[in-house]
Amino acid sequence: MAPGLTDIDWSVPWLAPWRALGEPVAREVLAGWPQHEALNRAVRAPLRFVPQSALPAGVAYERHIFEQGQVPTREGLHDFYNGLCWMLFPQAKRRLNQLQAAEIVAAGVGAVRGPVRDAITVFDENAALLQAPEALWQALAARDWGRLFGELRPLWGQARLLLFGHALLEKLVAPYKSVTAHVWRVEAAVDAMAELDTWLAADLTPAKLAAKPFAPLPVLGVPGWWPANEAPGFYEDDQVFRPARGRRTVAQ
Repeated sequence: MAPGLTDIDWSVPWLAPWRALGEPVAREVLAGWPQHEALNRAVRAPLRFVPQSALPAGVAYERHIFEQGQVPTREGLHDFYNGLCWMLFPQAKRRLNQLQAAEIVAAGVGAVRGPVRDAITVFDENAALLQAPEALWQALAARDWGRLFGELRPLWGQARLLLFGHALLEKLVAPYKSVTAHVWRVEAAVDAMAELDTWLAADLTPAKLAAKPFAPLPVLGVPGWWPANEAPGFYEDDQVFRPARGRRTVAQ
């Protein structure tokens, strides 16, 4: 049985886009199916999930996926969410894998990943996607937390924040205040998940990734995502809501 799956609360707001896909897979794993087999029974892509033991010794994980169309999968939350991400964002995940494979061919596998591989890893593990009004994005980019969650709080009703990183999703199984995503801005007016996946796959270019255009966001500060953020002083914790260099936090 995959450890941790019984701890998932599928009713939390950030899992709303994942629930219809993920909850049935989790039920099958908890009923006794090996995790890779439960994912394969639900997958809508040509790739297959295989046990971790199928990865040959000395072969890079990313290269194996690229060449064999197989995702080595361990039991547990981390690879469970990775599998769901392959199913929800097949084009974007394939694009990340293609870029990883190209970087490995060009530079090999060494102690230093390089800027593109480093950014791919950050994205794959910890990214969140944000569609939001311009004012909201500018406040986030400036780490102007007082404005972002105070004056502009009503604008969050017009925003869409979707978690992508599987390590990020894993951390939120046991939520804590400082869980922070690397936010990637979605500038296109896309609504359907398939359209978002197509747009994202095209937007993930080596040049853009190397520039690391991420904005940090403690995700449990998002209005409606955690009851505690309604309390006075929640955003004044500058160990979590850290100001940009050279600027002070604004009290709520």
